[in-house]
Amino acid sequence: MDDHVQFEVVHEGREVRHGFEPFVASFEAILGRFDPEVQADFDKEPAVATARLERMAGEQGLMLFATQDHGALLGLLGRARNAKRYHVGNPLIALQMTQHDIRAGLYAPLSVLVYEKDPSTVRVEFDRPSSLFGQFGNAAVTKVAVELDKKLENLIAKASSLTKQATG
Repeated sequence: MDDHVQFEVVHEGREVRHGFEPFVASFEAILGRFDPEVQADFDKEPAVATARLERMAGEQGLMLFATQDHGALLGLLGRARNAKRYHVGNPLIALQMTQHDIRAGLYAPLSVLVYEKDPSTVRVEFDRPSSLFGQFGNAAVTKVAVELDKKLENLIAKASSLTKQATG
């Protein structure tokens, strides 16, 4: 049986008055890095894997899984620009949700798009985690998703602050 569920996604956008390169450098510096080799220990040595994941997390408890350069892709049309899509999250945070509803895995890690609006303005866009995960109607999942809302807001604010300090 096929299910069809409609729900409202809250799309967020933030403009920061910084150049693209300095902002993404700060954004990326705050994030930890996910090492996929840790997955080999999930079943064999869960305590070791958990400790490794904890060390991978960045300042906001988030880590970078992958980056896609969408701006470079536009070069195929002769219109390259500064635009990167980031896949950010934390397997331990995802676990807090997927243990209650495996469907939460559909949105973990999260996607964040950072692009240059003009030479002195960067735009950061994402779908609010609480709206994505809230569709499942599970209070435990939604509680974690609300914390992710805050983590993303803090990540963007901190990256903006670091960029301002670095560029004077």
